Amino acid sequence: MATENSNLATPMESVGVAEDVLNVTTVDVQTADAADEPECNAEAEAVEASFAEEDAALEAEKAGLELGDEIAEENDSADMDKGNLSGKSKQDLVEMFEALLQNEPVQTLRKSVEAIKIAFYKLHRAEVDAARKAFAMEQGEEAEFVPAVDALEVRLKDLFKEYRRLRDEYIADLDKHKEENLQIKLSIIDELKELINSDETLNSTFAKFRELQQRWKDTGIVPQAKVKDLWETYNLHVENFYNFIKINKELRDLDLKKNYEQKMLLCEQAEALIEEPSIVEAFHKLQKLHDEWRETGPVANEYKESLWERFKAASSRINKQHQEYFESIKQEQQKNLELKTQLCETTESLSQQPYTSRKEWNKASDKLLEIQKVWRTIGFAPKKDNTRIYERFRAACDSFFEAKRQFYAGVKSEMEHNLQLKNEICEAAEALQNSTDWKRATDELIALQAKWKEAGVVSRRYSDQVWKRFRAACDKFFERKSQHFAGVENEYESNLNKKLALIEEMKAADIKTGGYEMIKEFQRRWSEVGYVPIKHKDAVQKSYKEAVDVMFGVLRGSERDRSMNRFKERLQGMKGAGDKRLRSERERLYNKVRQMEQDIALLENNIGFFSKSKNADAMVADIREKIAKAKRELQDTIEKVRLIDSHNEAAENQA
Repeated sequence: MATENSNLATPMESVGVAEDVLNVTTVDVQTADAADEPECNAEAEAVEASFAEEDAALEAEKAGLELGDEIAEENDSADMDKGNLSGKSKQDLVEMFEALLQNEPVQTLRKSVEAIKIAFYKLHRAEVDAARKAFAMEQGEEAEFVPAVDALEVRLKDLFKEYRRLRDEYIADLDKHKEENLQIKLSIIDELKELINSDETLNSTFAKFRELQQRWKDTGIVPQAKVKDLWETYNLHVENFYNFIKINKELRDLDLKKNYEQKMLLCEQAEALIEEPSIVEAFHKLQKLHDEWRETGPVANEYKESLWERFKAASSRINKQHQEYFESIKQEQQKNLELKTQLCETTESLSQQPYTSRKEWNKASDKLLEIQKVWRTIGFAPKKDNTRIYERFRAACDSFFEAKRQFYAGVKSEMEHNLQLKNEICEAAEALQNSTDWKRATDELIALQAKWKEAGVVSRRYSDQVWKRFRAACDKFFERKSQHFAGVENEYESNLNKKLALIEEMKAADIKTGGYEMIKEFQRRWSEVGYVPIKHKDAVQKSYKEAVDVMFGVLRGSERDRSMNRFKERLQGMKGAGDKRLRSERERLYNKVRQMEQDIALLENNIGFFSKSKNADAMVADIREKIAKAKRELQDTIEKVRLIDSHNEAAENQA
């Protein structure tokens, strides 16, 4: 089965869930005949059904391992402990997997293997995504990305093959042991038959009988098809033995009392399981209690039915909880199927639209990426539909990106034509850069600039290069022209004084009162003042920018205070740690903090990437500004989380 990240813009969640865990066998406690208790047929069938469930679970796991590369990223089962894998590298995970195969029994590895697989492919997809983004930034969006072969992934797959081989051997060996156990129990039944005809003393015969009972109890499970007949035959000969030897009343009463106390304890333990937090764990513990109940001998007739009814009532409640639990999972999976079907329909609609421009394609791509993000948040669909719905979604995504690839292939020749046209414009501008015919050259350069704007886009690989060439020619001419008209220096000096005075006025202004409208007015007045001497241009512009930044900083700080005050007022309206709105708000803010930390890390990583490129100062400056803004927002969000925690603590102290 193919992994879900093939041909998608971003890695997708894997699909496929072992639905066999939903088809568990419930202990049958509804039709128990008190006369047959304690070794009644219903109990025998029930406990052997639990053995059959273990076989089904092994087979389900064996089938599940055949998924190969599929990664169940959204499988957060309560039975899986991932905490000890936090911070592990791919090399660590592979070594851990290898050590488990060498040192631990294969039948105990299922949860650990699944956790290792999830953690490994989470790291693997992150590396592939990073490589894809770096490739797209370097080669262009239209280039096709092919991830490199991961030696650790190959090793991990080899270990999975070895794991499956060992599991198959274990299952085959388990079937062999079942047949061996069947022969042992048939032999025990034969020995029970012979006890009736024994010439030994009563005590010796009874000791032999107890020894046979213990051997029967110690013998493991047998094939499911033989369970009922085997137990009926065994129980028949046990009853025959009791009737034949007619145990003396005192010894029998002592045995019945011991059995009564043991079964009372089993009833109490079964009733305690009703409060067990884990429904699945309670169900499995109940199977063990039924094993013990069946292996415990009979009790006095006056207690037989009441004890069994008490034990059966507790079992019924646990079975009902267990069934309701898995029914809820089935319902949730059906709902997930409906949600994923809607996403498939939306994706198919996107892939069928006739986009005609880069802008439309980019907008549609953003929508599809959002759809993919939503897909990854939805859990599994029913097993019979899971693969089909994933294949449908993947086909729709593949169709969209194939159409997009064809579109960009079609515009490639157009971009090459545009590049040739812009190179010709550069040559014309360079021919004018040393001209002294200021009026004619100015008009022609303005016309060339208009022609430049009308020319279409070029490949990102050449965009900055050709633009800087054209801009350099224009800048050279206009700088020469500016120097030629240095006679207007007096006017420039006057403009300089006006701008310096305006900067001082901006510094003294009460920006909190005036707000953003006051900043806009200062900006308008600044733009109305003419040129300043070229030697003061950068300095005065820097001072102006610093003054504007200070004003914006004051307003932002004021707005932050108002925002925090509003948030504190909201907290006062909530009850405290028990308020669902408060827990929901904290969880939302906490998730926002995690996301912003990841975004900041990504931006800082991008700075390292762009810093190696030539002429990337403007892009790096823009990214640094985004990082600063994100860090301010991160600190505000953390402060809100702390306010919620303080509010909770105060509420708990008052309580």
